[in-house]
Amino acid sequence: MMDATASMFSTARENLAASRLDQGRQMAAAGKGASRTPDQVREAAQDFESFFLSQMFNHMFSSVKTDALFGGGAGEDAWKSMLVDEYAKATAAKGGIGIAANVMQAMLQAQEASQ
Repeated sequence: MMDATASMFSTARENLAASRLDQGRQMAAAGKGASRTPDQVREAAQDFESFFLSQMFNHMFSSVKTDALFGGGAGEDAWKSMLVDEYAKATAAKGGIGIAANVMQAMLQAQEASQ
């Protein structure tokens, strides 16, 4: 049961990411969104870094063993991925590891080249 719940959250997160990617591709194919404000580009780049960090943190935290006395169980397995996602969002919001800045620069360059 515990693994099924964690797997369900992981699958939902991956489906959401795939859906956002499909929306971006559809907008690009339709020619919409060719011009985004720097704030919108910054937010998209930060979201990308947050997602990347979430994937990385999930792998890191999967090897962390829980103390049986104060943790573990179905509750921890169900909420752990959400906690890790929040860690990733907080890390990205505080500057992250530099991915967002590079992604933002590339997105702005691509936007300028397309105009």
